[in-house]
Amino acid sequence: MWVVTLQELKAYLRIDFDDEDALLLSLLDTAKKLVMDVGRMSEEKFAGNEETVRMAMLYTVGYLYENRNGADFEKLTLTLRSLLFAQREGVI
Repeated sequence: MWVVTLQELKAYLRIDFDDEDALLLSLLDTAKKLVMDVGRMSEEKFAGNEETVRMAMLYTVGYLYENRNGADFEKLTLTLRSLLFAQREGVI
């Protein structure tokens, strides 16, 4: 299940060519795993928080795409924790 489509991601990143579609799809898969892990989400909870998950995934892929030669995963994880706080702590 994809919360973010390739076309939506390319629009978000302002990419208008197809050369890196395979990379973007790989980053989407990585983003989903990171969001689920950091947000402590099952597949069901992931699907039930679509808007928050969408923003977290777009941010994650954007960060990983722009910093593919030296991503700071500690910084990324801290940002995701902030974005996903309510899901992590069971507030919603």
